[in-house]
Parts: sequence; structure tokens; C-alpha cells
Amino acid sequence: MSTIHFSAMPSRDAEHIWSGGKDAYGNPPETMVSDGPGHPCRHCLRNIDASEELLVFAYRPFPDLQPYAETGPVFMHKRPCARYAAEEIQPPVLGASPDFIVRGYGANDRIVYGTGSVTPIADIERYAGELLGRPEIAYVHVRSARNNCYQCRIDR
Repeated sequence: MSTIHFSAMPSRDAEHIWSGGKDAYGNPPETMVSDGPGHPCRHCLRNIDASEELLVFAYRPFPDLQPYAETGPVFMHKRPCARYAAEEIQPPVLGASPDFIVRGYGANDRIVYGTGSVTPIADIERYAGELLGRPEIAYVHVRSARNNCYQCRIDR
């Protein structure tokens, strides 16, 4: 099995939003108040606490527009937070659900067909390692199994 690293949203993307930038659809982020678990911050990879303000915005975790560049809603702390740094450890936010979609992408940022699987939390590291052991897979996304929302990226 390959050594894997969990990667949060890049700080440059978070800083863009925190400094008043627009989201992937050209809209300003919306402010909401968390009612508790279920609002995972994509930058620190922790749940946003109840009664804490958060931003919701359209995010595209791909470098270019193309047919496979999925864009969807994500949450982030309204106040700047530190980026998740313990890359070799499964992020705490992944404990909020029993399973997630784990899917491989090629160097061309396209889905590698046949790799997407609803994966129990306990199997995410194993399955991502298997995928990253394949030469045609450059990276893996972890996405919500219920809503397909982007959670984080996994690299070799």
C-alpha cells in the first residue's frame, strides 16, 4: 500500500474567500450560523461548532474548467483558521459520517472510471492507498456519500 497524505483546501483558496473574493460561480460567499455537526470546514478539516459563523460557497477543487471539474457547495469557518497539517492522519472531519465516496482522478484531472466507491471510514486509507498504487491515478478525492460534496484530497 502506498503512503498517503490527506490534503485540505489550499490556504490560497481559503484566503481568497476570507479576503472578500468570489466563489467558483462568481458569487460572494454566504454567511450562516452552524447548528452543530454537519458543517465541516474544508480548510482545517474540523466540524464548525454550533453557533459559530461559517461561510458557504461554490468550490471547484480542480485547476481548470472541464467536463469533470465538479463544483459544489462547501463550508469554511468565517474567521480564518489554520490549514489541516497532520496529513498522514485521517482528518477528524471524516468521523462525522459512516462512509464517504472515494474516487480516483488521472493527471488530466478526469475521473478514472470504475474507481468511485462508497467506502466505510475504517477502509478509506486502505482503498485510497490501493488506488494511488495504480499508475493511472494521480490523486483521490473524498466526497460525501450522501451529497457528493468535496471533503478533501488524498495524494501519495
